[in-house]
Amino acid sequence: MSEIQVVVYSSNAATRRYVIDTVGRYPGPASARLCYLEIATAAALVACVDTGEVGLAILDGEAAPAGGIGMARRLKDELPACPPLIVLLARPVDAWLAKWSNADAAIPWPTDPLVLCEAVSRSLRDPAGSGVRAQ
Repeated sequence: MSEIQVVVYSSNAATRRYVIDTVGRYPGPASARLCYLEIATAAALVACVDTGEVGLAILDGEAAPAGGIGMARRLKDELPACPPLIVLLARPVDAWLAKWSNADAAIPWPTDPLVLCEAVSRSLRDPAGSGVRAQ
């Protein structure tokens, strides 16, 4: 069985833990096993994603000092092989910013566990994405 590395970026350890515990190792039927890497800083996020070994990144829009929306834009602009990105939005009015960031999906935070798992499964099934899909 294959493994997919998933980066969970947030300056808040509780947010990272919630995402990992909610999605789990197998987010959907017939999906590959997920292994997680928790990241709390922007520099570590860029370095990790730049390796090309990340299959998905989940970014906290409220991370400080560099929020997930801005980091999504930076990753999409700077890395030629950027994995799918999911941005967690604390404010629904920030959906336009998530679209600007070129994130593959944006979901409200705190989130319904089923919504989060579906966003992860969809992003892994269709890594090319079709722009931000607000949930």
